[in-house]
Amino acid sequence: MKWKRILKRSAAAVLLVLFVWFQIAYWTSTNDCNAPIRGEVMKAIKVCEYGLDALQLADVTKPVPSDDQVLIKVRAASLNSLDVFMIRDTWLGRLIFGLRKPKDTRLGRDVAGQVEAVGKNVTQFKPGDEVFGTCQGALAEYACASERALVMKPPNVPFEEAASVPLAGQTALQGLREGKIQRGQKVLINGATGGVGTFAAQIAKSFGADVTAVCSTRNVDLVRSIGADHVIDYTKEDFTKSDQRYDVIFDNVGNHSFAARRRVLNPKGICVLAGMGGAGAKGGEAMGRIVRIFTARGLSSFTDQKFAQYVSKLSKPDLIMLGDLIQAGKLRPVIERTYKLNDAPEALRHLDGGHARGKIVITVEWDNKS
Repeated sequence: MKWKRILKRSAAAVLLVLFVWFQIAYWTSTNDCNAPIRGEVMKAIKVCEYGLDALQLADVTKPVPSDDQVLIKVRAASLNSLDVFMIRDTWLGRLIFGLRKPKDTRLGRDVAGQVEAVGKNVTQFKPGDEVFGTCQGALAEYACASERALVMKPPNVPFEEAASVPLAGQTALQGLREGKIQRGQKVLINGATGGVGTFAAQIAKSFGADVTAVCSTRNVDLVRSIGADHVIDYTKEDFTKSDQRYDVIFDNVGNHSFAARRRVLNPKGICVLAGMGGAGAKGGEAMGRIVRIFTARGLSSFTDQKFAQYVSKLSKPDLIMLGDLIQAGKLRPVIERTYKLNDAPEALRHLDGGHARGKIVITVEWDNKS
């Protein structure tokens, strides 16, 4: 029939357009790896192709702050799952970060250091100030950050600890708020030993909650040391099959079904969908967890038990609050290991293995530099 021929031709035309678009997008997807160095030179971790083996310590142009930016002399930076996801060679990663090559060649978002220079519109900081917050390209000797993305570092907090806080700490804090956490509630942290999980367990405790941490056998002592009231070793026990009920589940892993998590939630409890397993979740496993997250979020519309999904946001008040908690001794960043800048590729490979405890921090040595 005529309408069938029209549909076939239309479908063929759409496929042709998509094919041409993909070819253009693919071959125009590039980055600045071949750009010449203009101005002062510094060392930075650079990635020109997908894959952890493409990481290198290279000479790059030292950044110059714009009117609203701060130039930071980096003292420490910490790694996050995002840094690994950005350079893995996966179809999803290529769709997000660049079809042929990574668009962003510089890694690192968490930073702590000293203000080197400020743009003309910056009023909150001056050269010499010690700050922490978020930026692009923190795995370097210098990095530029927006004034609104930084706060003053508490004076007695080491740079390494301050650098471990921004993304993971805000993700934990804002997720617990999403769960409407209250003093005296029973809160379970699923995945309590990663960067976000160690912060979530301690922040929940500082809010006055009764905290149960889920972890593996080797991490039982760790979660007890950061204040967990109860510990469940997932290699021996499935928390979704216990008789205990929780007011809030902070699910940083997403490895259980909607029905299983409902079983251990109180009638009006909230399960906060905070992640998909960290840097160690790969391929089909990560996609499976993403599907479970969206399925649970949708199905919870029909129940009194809610599954809350959120995206963490940059917040100066939250960064200040986290710094104050560290200063007061109520929050202790868990740092598994520190690496020097030239060893950052090894650190990222360790994070990619999926067994990091707490945060991994990269330090920049300045003792022998001007």
